[in-house]
Amino acid sequence: MSKIKNIGVLTSGGDSPGMNAAIRAVIRASIYYDIEVTGFIRGYEGLINNDFIPMDRKSVANIIQRGGTILKTARSESFRTVEGRKAAYQNLKERGIDALVVIGGDGTFTGANVFAKEFDFPIVGLPGTIDNDLAGTDFTIGYDSAINTVIDAVDRIRDTAESHDRLFIVEVMGRDSGLIALRSGIGVGAEAIMIPEANMNADDILHKLEHSRKDKASKIIIVAEGDENGGAFKVGEILQEKYPHYDTKVSVLGHIQRGGKPTCMDRVLASQLGVAAVEGLISGERSVMVGQMNREIVFTPFDHAIKHIDAEKVSSKWLKLIDILSF
Repeated sequence: MSKIKNIGVLTSGGDSPGMNAAIRAVIRASIYYDIEVTGFIRGYEGLINNDFIPMDRKSVANIIQRGGTILKTARSESFRTVEGRKAAYQNLKERGIDALVVIGGDGTFTGANVFAKEFDFPIVGLPGTIDNDLAGTDFTIGYDSAINTVIDAVDRIRDTAESHDRLFIVEVMGRDSGLIALRSGIGVGAEAIMIPEANMNADDILHKLEHSRKDKASKIIIVAEGDENGGAFKVGEILQEKYPHYDTKVSVLGHIQRGGKPTCMDRVLASQLGVAAVEGLISGERSVMVGQMNREIVFTPFDHAIKHIDAEKVSSKWLKLIDILSF
């Protein structure tokens, strides 16, 4: 058995549905393997400020269905400094904590990677982000919930779009990645999808609309917020000018995509990865993200997981699928 006796756990960066399920799995797995577990409040800020709570079974009762994170989250500027990381390390040693499980995205893993190298400290990360923009896992915790939230919202928007012959430009989250727009756009039957990876501009949207069915009562365009060639409001202005007979509207879904109850898929994924993170630390894994690929648990070094989106996630076949289905 590992010498690990006390594991710290935190959530950092943007929240995502399923983080609570992941926390629950880490706590219960730690207890199962007779390891103490400590939760840190507000991510790396909690490490620096020594803001912690001892965790037990009761700490994670009735949270698997809740969105957000019971440990709170924050983006820590102090952790970017050497002094901040030294304070965090000192607090961990004083608490007798031997390893960390961090739940978050690329920013969380970037900080964990630096910290692990500086202090030779065992850390395993869980991919908790709605963007699905990490290599080493087919899906991140929260992605499925986010795209289902988008689908539910756009289905409602289409109802009113058809009633009024409206053209809706719907902006979804994804600052550096169009993966939310990609899958949700296919799922709602969007006429066009604008994502950074496709390098599509407003002229391309005009071309698609001109060659689409003229008798459709409504048209939905999904735009990723990070698309530099368009932007929902800019695209809306261009389309309104070109197609004045359509009542063009822009709808920005915003942070509703982060909230709400996690889907079953996210709850199960978070549970599997949370247990795997603890078992990974016990077996000697460090400076890695635990993910699931082809239904198998895999460990990917932080250096590779961060901002290395698998080509398969936005491959040409997905873009072709969009063209075929929107014809």
